[in-house]
Order: sequence, then structure tokens, then C-alpha cells
Amino acid sequence: MMNFVIEPLIKAPCPDVQIGVVMATVHNSPTGDALWGELETEAARIKSTYELLEINHRPAIAATRRLYRALGKDPGRYRVASEQLCRRVIRGLGLYRLTTLIDLVNLVSMASGYPISGLDADKVAGDTLRMGVGREGEIYNGIGRGALNIAGLPVWRDALGPIATPTSDDERTCFSPDTNRVLICINAFGTEMPLPEAINLTVRLLTDYAAATNLFTTIIKP
Repeated sequence: MMNFVIEPLIKAPCPDVQIGVVMATVHNSPTGDALWGELETEAARIKSTYELLEINHRPAIAATRRLYRALGKDPGRYRVASEQLCRRVIRGLGLYRLTTLIDLVNLVSMASGYPISGLDADKVAGDTLRMGVGREGEIYNGIGRGALNIAGLPVWRDALGPIATPTSDDERTCFSPDTNRVLICINAFGTEMPLPEAINLTVRLLTDYAAATNLFTTIIKP
């Protein structure tokens, strides 16, 4: 069983932080039409609900941006992942159709406003994940971004080092077509969608589209 620790450097500026955790055995595949239809429906809702300059005021996104500032990171330069998705949709740039696991995490992130760390559980080293703050000089390769300066970002670390931030997950533990065990962390630094609802949505999508079994869920609090 995985252990989770939220370190004092996160708890001090964000005492209400909660992490929704979903673990499951799954089958990954190219994204099918039914899941893509749900994603497009949510994208249309976002585009019709928010103006571009309003999206960073969504409660979950705004709370994450406040934490970035408290830790000394510019949230305009290092945008929250859920904000990135919503901005892309509002600007009419569309979304990339990727794999079932990536796209269902993106769907939950857009619907809830929370940045989500989607990890291949078999690539996570050790039995403990710790959320702390990125340090200068830490090596981190963001998915699709290359080297990323994570100093001042909230960061999940396993036994080998940093693997996920609310801006981008690291390539070392990312989903692949062969992923068959997932560890999904719904990072709630402030409340928008009730966290149990976001967890239930994640479970429903994993069950419907990724043949999920051996499901485990919990909420981590400081």
C-alpha cells in the first residue's frame, strides 16, 4: 500500500489542502469515440461558460495559483495544468486525442478545475509519495515540455526524486500504452467540485473506458 505525506512547506501556506487518490488495475488503449464525446461535451461547456481572462478565477485554479505565489513561483509563467487545458479550449485550439488514461484524466481536470497527477503505479519507486516544494537544480523533464525548473512548485516525490507537479508530470512515471496500474492524485489546494465527486467521476471513467478493477480510493489530508 502506498503512503502519502504532505510536508509542512505545503501545509503552512495551504492548510486546507486535500488529495483525492484513486488506484486501479486498468487497460489502456487509444481513446474511443464515447470517451472523446464526453471530453468534447465538457470542452464545449467550458468554452460557453468562461472567458479567457476569467478561467484563472475558477476556485480550484485560483487556489493553486495562490499557492504558487506563496512559494515564490509565477503562476502566469508556470501555468496550472487544468488552467492550461481550459485556456486551450477557450481559445479554440482544441485538444489532442491521445490515450484513454490521458484523456480521462484531462476530462476530470477540466470538469473539476483540479490539477491531476496521473502516474503509472509500476514506475513509482518505493512505497511513499511526499508532497513538498521543488528545489533549485532538481532534474525534472515535464511531459512534452523537456527540462522544467520546478524550484518553488509543489511537487510529488517518490524514492528516486520528483515525479509530478500541478504544472506538468514528469516523463519518468507517465502513462504509456502498456500502463496497467494507475495512481491518480487529484490535487485540491482549494475546493471547487467536492472532492468525493471528483473521485467518483474518475472511478466511473476508469470503469467505463479502462476496464478498471482492484479499485482503491481515499482522501489525504494534512
